[in-house]
Amino acid sequence: MIIWLASYPKSGNTLLRSMLSSYYFSKDGKFEFKLLKNIHQFPNISLFKNLNINTDDELEVVKNYINVQQIINKQDGNKLRFLKTHSSLNDINGYKFTDLNNSLGVIYIVRDPRNIVRSFANHSQISVEEAKQNLVNVKILGGKNDPVNKSTVHIGSWSSNFKSWKEFKKVNKYLLIKFEDLISQPGQVFRLILNFVHELTKTQPEIDDTKLKNTIKTTSFEYLRKLEEKENFSETATQSQEKYVKFFKYGDKENLIESLPTQIKKELENQLSDEMIELGYLKS
Repeated sequence: MIIWLASYPKSGNTLLRSMLSSYYFSKDGKFEFKLLKNIHQFPNISLFKNLNINTDDELEVVKNYINVQQIINKQDGNKLRFLKTHSSLNDINGYKFTDLNNSLGVIYIVRDPRNIVRSFANHSQISVEEAKQNLVNVKILGGKNDPVNKSTVHIGSWSSNFKSWKEFKKVNKYLLIKFEDLISQPGQVFRLILNFVHELTKTQPEIDDTKLKNTIKTTSFEYLRKLEEKENFSETATQSQEKYVKFFKYGDKENLIESLPTQIKKELENQLSDEMIELGYLKS
């Protein structure tokens, strides 16, 4: 059964996947980029092509979301399966993204949108104003021209993405993680995550302290940044001129908010105030 790792883009999903892949898919808990191959993105065009689904027809892909998940679960048996997604949980043209028959639960990672906006702008090589518009408006990403994921991803706005996944909270299959806490208290927060996985899978919460220690050490932001400098990282963005754009650039900086243009900062705070207050990013 699937455990979703869900988030709005540039919210820390890659950090979360790095930690989980180190702990669950290595012998010693030491991270390498190749371990991320154990946690696929959904939707991923290859999954649909393997079933002879017409991937040029976006509606056909959406109609088969749950069919593909059923096949994944049937193939996996009792195997633990994490899937990353930036999709919202909202219905698309009347078709559901997933259901409880195919999902054990979700770990949702959220980040202050004022910090996302500059990271998003850097990754996508767009202006901060354009990145802000992406956060507050309903949006789709990906598609045929995307170098990493050829599938169209229906992410929605930052607020609709966050709110949609709270459906799992109603059935106690939801864990909310703040990116800022994962950076500042990685050991404590990752233990919460491991215990949540054990709870969902109904397994004994036996944590391997050696693997945990190695996981925390080799997935620190500084470690990942240096690793990216040494090796190719498939999710790194490139411009048409083949300019290299660092992926691990802004994640550990808390002063991105201060560097935002005042107007953009105010617009984000005004338009996303309800959710930001709920999450403690703003005072009521």
